[in-house]
Amino acid sequence: MCKYFHCSAFLDDIINYLNIKKNGIYIDCTYGCGGHSYKILNNLNSYGKLFAFDIDPNVTNIVNNNINDSRFMFINNNFIKLKYYMDLFLLTEKIDGVLFDLGISTYQLNNSNRGFSFLRKGPLDMRLNQNIGIKASEWLNKANYNEIYNVIKNLGQEKNAKKISRKIILYKRINKFNTTSDLNNLIIKNIYKRKRIHQSTKTFQAIRLFINNELNNIKLGLDCAYKVLRKGGRLVVISFNSLEDSIVKNFIMNKSNINNLLLSKIPLTNLQIKERFPIKMLNLGKYKPSLNEINNCNNIRSAILRIAQKC
Repeated sequence: MCKYFHCSAFLDDIINYLNIKKNGIYIDCTYGCGGHSYKILNNLNSYGKLFAFDIDPNVTNIVNNNINDSRFMFINNNFIKLKYYMDLFLLTEKIDGVLFDLGISTYQLNNSNRGFSFLRKGPLDMRLNQNIGIKASEWLNKANYNEIYNVIKNLGQEKNAKKISRKIILYKRINKFNTTSDLNNLIIKNIYKRKRIHQSTKTFQAIRLFINNELNNIKLGLDCAYKVLRKGGRLVVISFNSLEDSIVKNFIMNKSNINNLLLSKIPLTNLQIKERFPIKMLNLGKYKPSLNEINNCNNIRSAILRIAQKC
């Protein structure tokens, strides 16, 4: 089993959101600890199929310890590769549903060697795949003020980005960043305590998003998902911050041309709508976790879910 307790957002409702068919073919783009994958598999018959992706090599061990099912295939790769694999298996435009859960898994946050959490001292790494890319500490130690500021301001939406960036530059004149505590202590020392969130939350989020190129990968992954879905297939995306949700919302809006549809005063038949608007927007607003779900797992309080259907 997964070493750490992990609660998946919208777990009880995900089958309805995906509109699961017993013999359908589905993709879980972010396996994590497997909560959503288990739920999907439990609702498939012997003809159903589930593919799961995760960029983290450590997830392979979790999968091997938890699932031995001929209906299931795990692919240890970035979800931006999902169309490549579906082409390989001759399944493009045959997928019934694609799920993205864009949050960091609890086992990643709680593992001090990964460097995601400011609450645990460990190497300041933050890579989702520790075999590729540059560590957060390496980037922070060589980046200039403008580079650091742009990341913290734009990806963290941190109002104290200038002050934090200046303090980081001053710190580097004498020391190097090696651990999560190095960065966390610097922020705590210089930023007033907030009522709702920890002082380091936005800075750590910003650096993680940057190190893993997460926002650009979301755009690429959504485009791949659209291409592999069959007509009537569902796209379900769970995001955890406004930057991610904005990308998802804009993707669905652009694919559906929903703005043009809403502004148009020309009456359209159902056939004309399907011809002109390739994705039907199923939720014009946001789905949020219920109070009961949040009470059971506070980590999902910021989760936002959106659904679209290809037509």
